[in-house]
Amino acid sequence: MNIFKVKINFEAKGQESVELPIAEGESVLDVCLENGIELQHNCGGVCGCSTCHVYVNSGMDNVQEISDKEEDFIDRAVNPRINSRLGCQCVILDGDIEVTLPDQSQFLGH
Repeated sequence: MNIFKVKINFEAKGQESVELPIAEGESVLDVCLENGIELQHNCGGVCGCSTCHVYVNSGMDNVQEISDKEEDFIDRAVNPRINSRLGCQCVILDGDIEVTLPDQSQFLGH
C-alpha cells in the first residue's frame, strides 16, 4: 500500500494548515475523521449529501474521477467551485493532494 500526503487548509479563521499521511484508497473524509478534523458528513460518507464538500487546490489527477452522482450533490453544496469535490469521494489513487475545507460553521449545531 502506498502512502502519500494530504495538506489540509481551512477557511475558518484561526486554524493552521496541517499535512497528514493518506493511504492509497483512503478518502479525504477518512483522514479528517481519523485525525480529529471536523468535516461534516451527514450521510455517513456514502455520497448521499453535500456536507463533506472540499476544494481540491492541487493533485486532482491523484484522486478518483468524479461521478455523475457526486456532481449532482456538489451542485447543492454551499459555494461550489470548479475544483469542488466531496471529501467522501475524494479517494487517493496515486500522489499527494492539497485541499481546503470550507468554513463548517454554516451547518446546524455549530
